[in-house]
Amino acid sequence: MVQCHVQPGSRFRAFTRVTVCVAAASVLLLAIAADAKAQKKRPVKQAQKKTVPAATELAKLREDYVNATKEYKASLEKLLPLYEKPLLAAAEHFAKSKELFAQGLISKRDLDLSERAVADAKAKIDEVHRQMGAADTQMAEALVEVETEKQIGKGGRLPKGGMIRSTSFIRYNGGGPWSLSQVGMVDSFFRQKFDRPLPIAVLGQGAIHNRWRLDHHNAMDLSLNPEGVEGQAMMEFLRSRGIPFSAFRQAIPGTATGPHIHVGLPSHRY
Repeated sequence: MVQCHVQPGSRFRAFTRVTVCVAAASVLLLAIAADAKAQKKRPVKQAQKKTVPAATELAKLREDYVNATKEYKASLEKLLPLYEKPLLAAAEHFAKSKELFAQGLISKRDLDLSERAVADAKAKIDEVHRQMGAADTQMAEALVEVETEKQIGKGGRLPKGGMIRSTSFIRYNGGGPWSLSQVGMVDSFFRQKFDRPLPIAVLGQGAIHNRWRLDHHNAMDLSLNPEGVEGQAMMEFLRSRGIPFSAFRQAIPGTATGPHIHVGLPSHRY
């Protein structure tokens, strides 16, 4: 505290002393006010630092796509009961039609139509399950670019013919051309090698890509484990033709159900 003592004497001298004391007191009050204000602001800054998320870009991206996948799959699951009822009704009608046909009461055409209704109803349910499975595998592909940045540096590019291997995926940046018009060539190789059709899970753009704003128009996904004999042969074939691919070795816990091979460039957001 500033203490001022005015001694008896000249009025001018007393006035000067009072003026100086008042100025000193004003400076002290301003300093105290500024210090109090700084002390009030300091906890706010500390609180702001504490609220800054510690998640990395990859973790944030993973969380966003996990949530989007769950929402998408939940919407598909709601369709299943709506499709199961028509399937049950079609199956019952087909069973009755078989009895009527055996008795000669309906034509073969009517019987075929009732059987076709069962197949159509079942196809809708199968498509829902296929889309749910596709949602799992597509989520993993959205993480390729971020994972790649971690290995080659942010803003870096994987050179043509370059390859990256991690614990979860393999990415090959082929230098040759690729388009969906070459699917027949890939299918022919697989049929000749393993005597079965190419296991295509997703061909071109799908509903899940539209939802995530991913460009998958010029890509396809194969239900092949890159660690298996078929997956190894497929990757070797793609490399021999310079065709780019991303092979996912494992599932993403709680999201992607299993390994697969993405043929084409990674799906970029648009």
